[in-house]
Amino acid sequence: MSKKHPIVAVTGSSGAGTSSVKRAFEEVFRSQGLHPAIIEGDGFHRYDRAQMDEEVEKAETAGRQLTHFGPEGNLFEELEALFREYGHHGTGRRRYYIHDDAEAARHGYPPGSLTPWEALPEGTDLLFYEGLHGGIVTDSADIYQHVDLLIGVAPIVNLEWIQKIYRDQAVRGYSTQDATALILSRMHDYVHYVVPQFSRTDINFQRIPTVDTANPFAASHIPTDDQSYCVIHIRNQKKLPVDFRYLLEMLEGSFMSAPDTIVIPAGKKAFATQLIINPVIYQMIAERDDN
Repeated sequence: MSKKHPIVAVTGSSGAGTSSVKRAFEEVFRSQGLHPAIIEGDGFHRYDRAQMDEEVEKAETAGRQLTHFGPEGNLFEELEALFREYGHHGTGRRRYYIHDDAEAARHGYPPGSLTPWEALPEGTDLLFYEGLHGGIVTDSADIYQHVDLLIGVAPIVNLEWIQKIYRDQAVRGYSTQDATALILSRMHDYVHYVVPQFSRTDINFQRIPTVDTANPFAASHIPTDDQSYCVIHIRNQKKLPVDFRYLLEMLEGSFMSAPDTIVIPAGKKAFATQLIINPVIYQMIAERDDN
C-alpha cells in the first residue's frame, strides 16, 4: 500500500456487475477532478482468444481445467508487479484484451486479441483496477497486499449466472448450453480463487432479486433494479467510517439488516456508491498530497 500512489480495486466474477460500480467511481473521479490510471483485469489474461481455445483443449485432453479464473489463465505475477511499481513510483505498464468490434475500433486490434504492453500515462492521481482478481492471493502472487481500497461485487450466484449467460449470448453469440458449460468448467477456480477475495474486501455489494431466479439456466430475463435490492456490507469500518443514519435519510426505501450492513433499492446503488466512496477518495488524495 502507498499513500503517495494509492490503488483502488473493484473485483468480481464475470457477469457480477463490476462495470456499474466502475461507472460510479468514474463519476467520483470526475467530480473531484482526478485523473486515474485505469487497469482492466482482462488485459492480464495469459492468452488471447485463439491461444486460450487451444490451451483449453490441451488441458481437457490432459484431464485438467484451464480457465480465466485461475492462475494458469492469467499473469498474476505481472499484475502484482504493476501494483508494486505503481505504489512505489506511480508508474507501470498495461495492455488491453479486445472483447468486441467496438473495442477493436477504439484500440486498432481485432476482437479476441491482446494489445502490446504500454506505459501508464504520467501524472495520474491513483490507479483504478476493475476485474476478476483485485484481491487475489496465491502461492506465487499477493496482489491484495498492495491495494489501498478493495471493493467486492458479488450478486447472489443465481443472478450472477443469469447475467453471465445473457452477456455471453449477446456479446459472444453463445447458446445457453455453451454458457452453462463454461460456468461449470470454471467452478473449481471460481471457488478457490474468486470467492475468497470477498473475505478480504473493505466493502461488498451484493444484488438480491425479489423475483424467482431458482433456475438461472431457464430464466427468460435479467431481474431489473426495480425487482432487486442491494446489500452493502461495510467490512472495514475503520477505512470506511460510514454514517449509516445519513445514508438512511438519503436513500429512500433503505434499511439496516446488521450494524455494518445497509440494504437499499438496487436502483440507488450508483448513488449509494458515490455517497460512501466520495469522502474516502477525498481523504485518500488529501493524504497523498501531504506526503
